[in-house]
Amino acid sequence: MKVAVLDDWQRIAAQCTDWSALAARAEITFFHDSLKDEAQLAERLAPFDILLTLRERTRFPASLTARLPRLRLLNVTGMRNLSVDVAALEARGVVVCRTESGEGGESTSELALCLMLTAARRVAAGDASVRAGTFQSGIAPGISLKGRTLGLIGLGRLGRMVAGYAAALGMRVIAWSPHLTAERAAEAGVAYASKEELLRTADVVSLHLVLAPQTRGIIGAAELALMKPGAILVNTSRSPLVDTPALIARLNEGTLLAGLDVYDEEPLPAGHPLLSAPNVVLSPHLGYCVEENFEVFYRQSVENALAFLDGAPVRLMPASAGMPVAA
Repeated sequence: MKVAVLDDWQRIAAQCTDWSALAARAEITFFHDSLKDEAQLAERLAPFDILLTLRERTRFPASLTARLPRLRLLNVTGMRNLSVDVAALEARGVVVCRTESGEGGESTSELALCLMLTAARRVAAGDASVRAGTFQSGIAPGISLKGRTLGLIGLGRLGRMVAGYAAALGMRVIAWSPHLTAERAAEAGVAYASKEELLRTADVVSLHLVLAPQTRGIIGAAELALMKPGAILVNTSRSPLVDTPALIARLNEGTLLAGLDVYDEEPLPAGHPLLSAPNVVLSPHLGYCVEENFEVFYRQSVENALAFLDGAPVRLMPASAGMPVAA
C-alpha cells in the first residue's frame, strides 16, 4: 500500500503528527512541490493507493482521477474543497474523506488585519530599505488607520472578525455583499453601504467572499476605478474575486496599494508581474497556515487513512462540498 502526502510546501507535515501507525502499514512519500501539468501529475501519482492532500493546492478534476487506476482513497483537509470532483471519484468507487480545522477562521482574519497594517505603514518597503542600508530614504509616509473607513466585501464569519479588529483600531466599518441587508449589517455592528458607495469611500477594502460563479471577478477594472487614490485592497479569500491584470495596472500607476495572500496561480510563478509591482505586500497564501490547523489536518488525515485501511472510513466528504457540477 502506497500513500502520498501532497503539497507539503513548508516541509512540516512529518513533524505535525505521529505517522508511525500508518508507516507500519504503508509506504509514505512526502512531496514538497507542485506539478501543474496534468500528464506529469498523473504519472507521479499513478503508483499511489491513498492521496493525502492539503487544501486546494492540487486540483483533482475527473480528467486527472480517471488516470489514477490504483487510487482508493483521497483525503482533503478542511470541510470544503472546490478543486476536487467528488462525484467523479465516487463514481469510480474512490472514497473521499475530509478533516476538520484547528481554529475558527481567526488565522485568516488576523492575516487580513496584518496585511492591512503592513500596507498602511509601508512595512515591506521599510524592511527592504533597512536591509539595503538606506533606512528611511525613499520610503513614503504611511497612514494611521484610526478614523479611517474599512469597507468589507462580505460579512460572514471572517468578515465579522475583521470588523471587530477594525473597531478596536477606531475605524469606521461599512459592509456590502450580494445578499447583505442593512438589518444583518446592523446586527454585526457595522453600517450597510452599496457596493459603489463602499468602493468610493473606503480607505481599506477587504474581501471575505466565497468564490462562486456570481462572485468571480466581483472586483474588476470598473470597481477598482471607483476606489480613491491611496486606498488599500486586501484579499485573503480567493484571487479570482479580483481582476488581477486590472489590479496590477492600478498598482503600477501608483493609485492603489494592496495586501495579497492569494493568487490565480500558486505558487506564484517567476516573472509574474505582481513580483515587480510597487505598492503591494505579497504573502504566500499563509491565511490558514498556522500550527493549530496543521496539527488537526495531519492528525485527522492519518486517522482517516487508518480507518479506511480498517474497512470503516470516517469523515466522508459529501459531493456537495467538492467541485461544482458545472466546473
